[in-house]
Amino acid sequence: MPALACVDAAAPPPGYVFAWDGALPAPGAFPGGTPTTAGGVTADRPSNWSTDLSASLYRIDGWGAPYFCVNSDGDIAVRPHGAATPAHQEIDLMKVVKKATDPKSAGGLGLRLPLLVRLPDVLKHRLESLHHAFDFAIRSNVYGSRYQGVYPVKCNQDRYIVEDVVEFGAPFRFGLEAGSKAELLLAMSCLTRGSPDAFLICNGYKDEEYIALALFARSMDLNTVIVLEQEEELNTVVDTSQRLGVRPVIGLRAKLRTKHSGHFGSTSGEKGKFGLTTAQILSVARKLQRLDMLDCLQLLHFHIGSQIPTTLLLSDGVGEAAQIYCELARLGAAMRVIDIGGGLGIDYDGSHSDASDMSVGYGLDEYAGAVVRAVMCACDRKLVRHPIICSESGRALVSHQSVLIFEAVSSNATRAAPLSSVGPNPALFLDELADDARSDYNNLMAAAYRSEYETCAVYANQLKQRCIDHFKDGVLGLEHLAAVDDLCDLVAEELGVADPVRTYQINLSLFASMPDFWAIGQLFPVVPIHHLDQQPGVKGILSDLTCDSDGKVDRFIGGQSSLPLHEIKGGEYCLGMFLGGAYQEVLGGLHNLFGGPSVVRVAQSDGPHCFAVTLAVPGPSCADALRAMRHEPEAMITALGQRAGECAAGDASMMRCLGL
Repeated sequence: MPALACVDAAAPPPGYVFAWDGALPAPGAFPGGTPTTAGGVTADRPSNWSTDLSASLYRIDGWGAPYFCVNSDGDIAVRPHGAATPAHQEIDLMKVVKKATDPKSAGGLGLRLPLLVRLPDVLKHRLESLHHAFDFAIRSNVYGSRYQGVYPVKCNQDRYIVEDVVEFGAPFRFGLEAGSKAELLLAMSCLTRGSPDAFLICNGYKDEEYIALALFARSMDLNTVIVLEQEEELNTVVDTSQRLGVRPVIGLRAKLRTKHSGHFGSTSGEKGKFGLTTAQILSVARKLQRLDMLDCLQLLHFHIGSQIPTTLLLSDGVGEAAQIYCELARLGAAMRVIDIGGGLGIDYDGSHSDASDMSVGYGLDEYAGAVVRAVMCACDRKLVRHPIICSESGRALVSHQSVLIFEAVSSNATRAAPLSSVGPNPALFLDELADDARSDYNNLMAAAYRSEYETCAVYANQLKQRCIDHFKDGVLGLEHLAAVDDLCDLVAEELGVADPVRTYQINLSLFASMPDFWAIGQLFPVVPIHHLDQQPGVKGILSDLTCDSDGKVDRFIGGQSSLPLHEIKGGEYCLGMFLGGAYQEVLGGLHNLFGGPSVVRVAQSDGPHCFAVTLAVPGPSCADALRAMRHEPEAMITALGQRAGECAAGDASMMRCLGL
């Protein structure tokens, strides 16, 4: 780099100017510079872009398999029956959006985006795949019992999801797990239509009402198990059962030493919130023996943590728990079920890796095989009969069954608008610069002429910082500062060092629809659901409609800080958030009083578009959001109408525009 002092007095040659409508004369195009698009992506694009390249770019074949793919139209399609789905049964998500959002007069449903698309066929396939994986592992290892899972309703308590689980799981004796009185009530109601052998697992904090309700379920011939999370719950269970005359079936939740080190591992181990230590387990067993109720103890439950990363860790935890199970059997308990809890992870980033909380290094078959072998090994060593294996795999069951679709309504400009309309003659601006700033400008022009690009960057940065200081001191006007900013941005673009990332505004609330992203840094696949036969030319981040600075998505799967996007050229530009079917709906709130999305339930059918909408629910209105916070929209309208009349501010038609 040449010494900066040697160009202090340099001036550009005559005629060396940009064709630029900014405030200051500017140097011409940098010789040899790479032309870029407005978004900072190289303009020379291959013409042979394909849907396969988009699938690879967005890792769809990783996190989306076997349920999501890119079809020949460049849209994301759903394979409702997994990899075995014929092409003519794939559901095009853009066709679902059109059906949902077209006006009723045109044959649509008249709903607004954002739109939550529920896919019961995918849920059914997930449940069947989980059962088949355990069934295969049991037969392959000649295991002496069966698998019988439950769905923890806390993952998503939506009525139709819970009812679907019970219906689809009935052939497999699939049951439900509840963690509160309200969840227990809905589980009891749904299981009256399920398999009579299905488990109703009662977890969570339990007061006398909760336990009485669980015993009432037992008296209704529901296969109810009360799992002790704390030692003192035993006294309440015994007293309530004696008062009601219902003999309970009891389980214990063990605190294992095994835990994983990721974010979700904090819920397990000796410091976990729930569970009994080995000393407490012995104390409970001995008390039940004294009460002649040891035959009531039939289940051992544990939880290593969500998103268990490897089958090695899984085998270690299951093996430890199986040893406790065998010891309880040795002590005389009528043990018959080992409940391995949750932890079956899903591949959010498509990497099939155990290196982060966003993925796991195994599939369903490997998971089931590791569990069966670990339980079998411990029981065979102690000559204990093989127990029924139960799991509470909520995340793995329901994450894939819904897609949140939203629209990017605008994107910010990467270059400032011309300033000819906001100030005096731009040619006079240079005279307003202080001597040091004018010297930086002249040096910048001279460096550009000599193609000394690194020096250009130095002087551009120096000019910008100096003008910021002058503006703070009141020496420089707003028009001058804007012109300098625009010039320096242009220099950075020509040098290829500008930040190319644009912000796309999206029509949803991050806090209502993706709360785990904000709260714990959970990443979800976010992908354009159309135009995937075209190469994306923009790097973008997503900004929601709330007035909170945290309301943006600026981290994406694969460790990326931006998302490849297409230009918004009129019409809809729709994106989808995938794998968010667990927890996001139930954790979302009413930040800024934005309501939730419209909802459609879409099933595969033999119609012209391969799908049928079996349920459509409009998103909450402003009035609904206000009522949720105990406001009275009708009273608001009355008061505002009176005030408008007093001020002659409008008529009734204006009030109707409020949408209340």
